[in-house]
Amino acid sequence: MTLPSTDTLVLYPAGTLVSDGVVLHREPLLDGRIGLVFDRTSFHAVDAAWPDQPADRGVVRSPDGTAVAIDGAVVGATDGTALFVGPDVPVKKGTDGWAFVVVHIVATDSGPLEGEHVRVEVDGEYRRALSAGHTACHLASLALNRALAEAWRKDVVPDAAGSPNFDALAIETSTITPDGSVDVYRIGKSLRRKGFDPESLADLDGLARRVDDTLAHWVVSAAAARIERTGEGLTDRRDWVCDLPEGSVSIPCGGTHVEALGAFSTVAVRFASEAKDGATVLTMTTTAIPASGDD
Repeated sequence: MTLPSTDTLVLYPAGTLVSDGVVLHREPLLDGRIGLVFDRTSFHAVDAAWPDQPADRGVVRSPDGTAVAIDGAVVGATDGTALFVGPDVPVKKGTDGWAFVVVHIVATDSGPLEGEHVRVEVDGEYRRALSAGHTACHLASLALNRALAEAWRKDVVPDAAGSPNFDALAIETSTITPDGSVDVYRIGKSLRRKGFDPESLADLDGLARRVDDTLAHWVVSAAAARIERTGEGLTDRRDWVCDLPEGSVSIPCGGTHVEALGAFSTVAVRFASEAKDGATVLTMTTTAIPASGDD
């Protein structure tokens, strides 16, 4: 069967855990595993361009009911002549003439065949935990930006809530974990030239208290949250929107999220810093505790 010419339709932004689709393509991978491309899927994939949220866990079920574990899923792309997977994708999402697809990785060659109808079933508890972690990550970054608002001597680009966007300007890596996240920031010469005062990080315990106070205020509001999107295609724009007490915020995001901050009992952060290569590396670890009945 030929390679797909349109993006995979992705259903996970709506919270979907089960999807029915058709196998469009099977791709032997270099490590001996098989990559499966379906026309649509509820399975969230890792995007090598910004691999913050891990792939879902789950199975793909063939027409005879046989279930094969999905070892992982990554974003791939094809120009119709070949399938490029993960970091091997040579173009940016949305490039004309390219289709961007979810590549489901299975360890066995006995999985479903091209043209077969299949069902994807996602592990609901793992999805819940990653969704909670991703929402908590966004909240923590906004709260951190607010806590550091007075640390800037120059005007810089604001975040979705109007605070100077330390997170966007200093972020090195962001990793979503079940019910949490780990964000690593680099404070070096470039950030100082933009007007950031590193002395604002001298009291990390005090910084954590200020961030936690904001997070507690937001969590108790039980604010509604959602994903707004322009379409169901993998490269269609998606934004995380949350109706915080101070006003609605919107952040471009391809991940999954909880539907309201009432899903949390608490969200809290802790900080650690170290000197590295002439810069300060700040690590923010965010932990989200599910509300009673959600754990």
